[in-house]
Order: sequence, then C-alpha cells, then structure tokens
Amino acid sequence: MLKVGLTGGIAAGKSLVARTLADCGAVLVDADALAREVVEPGTDGLAAVVDAFGPQVLAADGTLDRAALAAIVFGNEEKRATLNSIVHPLVRARAAELAAQVPEDGILVQDIPLLVETGQAGNFDFVLVVEAPEEERLARMVRDRGMTPEDARARIAAQATAEQRAAVADVVLENTATPEDLVEAVWGLWSSRLVPLNRERLRTGGS
Repeated sequence: MLKVGLTGGIAAGKSLVARTLADCGAVLVDADALAREVVEPGTDGLAAVVDAFGPQVLAADGTLDRAALAAIVFGNEEKRATLNSIVHPLVRARAAELAAQVPEDGILVQDIPLLVETGQAGNFDFVLVVEAPEEERLARMVRDRGMTPEDARARIAAQATAEQRAAVADVVLENTATPEDLVEAVWGLWSSRLVPLNRERLRTGGS
C-alpha cells in the first residue's frame, strides 16, 4: 500500500484535489470528517471535550456547538493545545483503523490539514501539498465561507507557512488557474508518479 499525505493551506483547493484522487481510485481518509466523527454524541471524544471546556460547548440537541468551541480556543494557544490533545489521537486511531482495511495494492490518501503542524510528514511515502496565492485564498474565504478579512488572515496565520509545507513535500501543486486545470494536474500526477511509485513498491516488496 502506498501511503500519501495530502495537505495545503486553507482555501488552497485541497478538497478538490482530494475528491479527484478518490475519482482516480485512491482510498481517501479525510481527517476533518474523522474529527467530526470522534466527537459525535455518545462518544468518549465529546465527553472529554465537554469535561475540558464545559457544557457551554454543547448545543441544545446534545451535539458539539462548534462555533462556541471555536470562540473559546481560537487565539488561545493553551486551550487549542488542550483540544488538539483530545481530538488528534482519536483521529489518528480512527485513521489507522481505516488504513488497515486498504488492500495491499491500494493507494491510501490521508487528507490532513495540519499534517505539517502535527509532525506527521514522516508517516507517509509521498507528501502532496496544494498551494495558492495568499490573496486568492483570502478572497475565497471571504467570498465562499463568509469570513471577515481579519478572521481569514488569522486562520492563515495559525497554520504552517507555505515554506514549511514545501519543505516536507514531494510535490507542490500550485492552484493558480482554473479548477479544471487543477483536476487535470491531479490526474497527471496520479498516472505519472503515484501509480508507478505504487507498482515499484509492490515489485520490491514494499508495504
């Protein structure tokens, strides 16, 4: 199994790359989706979050009030670290469960927004980073996500820099043109790099 780590700055186009890799035939594990799963009602994860931050992070229906939690942890490094110490191990454990189900000749792509920040690059055979100009990312966050420019800049500042991501990347996809161009680039990468690399690992007995 070829293990690919996918990451990129917020609003750079990573979700489109992830969907395209799944279309190519990869098994996709989405860390954001798992982060939601591990704090669903009734989970140990949600209980731990409530224990750490109080019942005010619960919505009336017993689900996690993400906006309330974000208001508590955003901009507070200590509280954010506490949240991460609860959620990240649970996400990694669930991701490992899903990865164990991938066939030996499969290609596993783990979509991890904070791959660099959490020091996980070394866990993968291939690291793919998606980037876009910061001003374009800011514009997308304001236009598509309803964020204020100040909030958008703060979110970017809270992530690793483009240079830090590039330092661990095997390939950096620059999303500077159209979505169609990005999709075409992903298919090209799949056929020219990922499939041959997986075949080589299988030929030489790599796992």
